[in-house]
Amino acid sequence: MGGVSIPLEKLLEASSGSIYKITVLAAKRAIALADGEKVLIEKPSEKVLDNALKEIRDGKIKVKTKK
Repeated sequence: MGGVSIPLEKLLEASSGSIYKITVLAAKRAIALADGEKVLIEKPSEKVLDNALKEIRDGKIKVKTKK
């Protein structure tokens, strides 16, 4: 199975504390990466979901908030 281990606290910072928003953001980004979008991190994994989670952790992508 493997996978990347990213502390939940790091991911929550990117989503104002919402696990639901992290899930939706990671899923949408993983689909975009699978469809050929450029990876925004160094040393990408073979797994698109791992890459999406790393991008969220590193602040490369963020949850859009309504104003």
